[in-house]
Amino acid sequence: MTMIMEERRKHRRMELSSSILIKNLNGKEENVQIEVVNISKTGIGFTCESELNSDTIYETFLTIWMKETIHAFIQIVRMERLDEKQYRYGAVFIGMSEMDSFRIEVFDTMSTFG
Repeated sequence: MTMIMEERRKHRRMELSSSILIKNLNGKEENVQIEVVNISKTGIGFTCESELNSDTIYETFLTIWMKETIHAFIQIVRMERLDEKQYRYGAVFIGMSEMDSFRIEVFDTMSTFG
């Protein structure tokens, strides 16, 4: 019996090779380097070597395709340990300016035609 998982994402995810710095909002100011796996208007998937807490809110500074920086707040909703040094995360944007959301939408449109 083959099970097909239902797609629950509201927006198509795009691949984007970039990195961001994350600051934990609970008082710790440790920056964590990550590698973006995919991104959409509503969320981001990434990998990193640090173990981050699920359901925690992080402040992010995402460097995007044109070397612009998107400032946003994300909440970790999914975590998977890939090996002893690498984790994969899924997060939703819970705070982002309309302009930054629009930049991601433009990238989505451009990558569709490219």
